[in-house]
Amino acid sequence: MKKNIWIFGLIAGTLISAIANYMAWVCCANPEFETNDFLGYTAMLVIFSLIFVGIRNYRNHYLGGQITFGQALKAGFFMSLIASTLYVLVWLVDYYVFIPDYIDYYVSHVMYKTKTGGATEAELAETAKSMANFKEMYKNPLFVIISTFVEVFPIAMIVSLISALILKRKANSNVVTG
Repeated sequence: MKKNIWIFGLIAGTLISAIANYMAWVCCANPEFETNDFLGYTAMLVIFSLIFVGIRNYRNHYLGGQITFGQALKAGFFMSLIASTLYVLVWLVDYYVFIPDYIDYYVSHVMYKTKTGGATEAELAETAKSMANFKEMYKNPLFVIISTFVEVFPIAMIVSLISALILKRKANSNVVTG
C-alpha cells in the first residue's frame, strides 16, 4: 500500500505544483493577467483524478480486486495528504526563495481586477484594507503553510471520497442459502 500511495501522491503533487507555480509566475509577470478559476479548478480535478487511479490500482493489484469504503478512503486520504504537502513545500521554496514579493504582485492583481470590475471608491477602499490585512497575515510562515494547504487539500479529499464510494467492492459471499 505504501508504495502505491507514495507514487500516486507524488505524481499528483508534482503536477499540481507545476501548474500552480506557472500561474504564480504569470501573475507576477503580468498583474492584469485574466485568471480563469473554472479552468484552474478543472485542472485540479483532472490532476486529482490520479487519486481515483491510485485507489483502483491499490484495489486491483494489492487487494485482489476488493476494497472497503474505509480502506479506499484511507488510501485516498494519504495520497491527498502527500500531494497537498508537496504542493505546500514547493510553494514555500518558490515564495521564500524565488518570488518573495509575490504578495505585492497578488495585491496589485486583486486591486486591478476590483477596479476594472466596476467597484466603487468605497469598495476599492475596502478591498485595499482587506488586502493589507492579508499581506500582514502572509508574513507569518504558519499562515502561509495553512492557507496554501487549504487551497488544494479539500478538493483532493472530495475526489478521494467520491473515488472511495465508486471503487468500494466487497468480497463475494459464497454462502448458499437454503
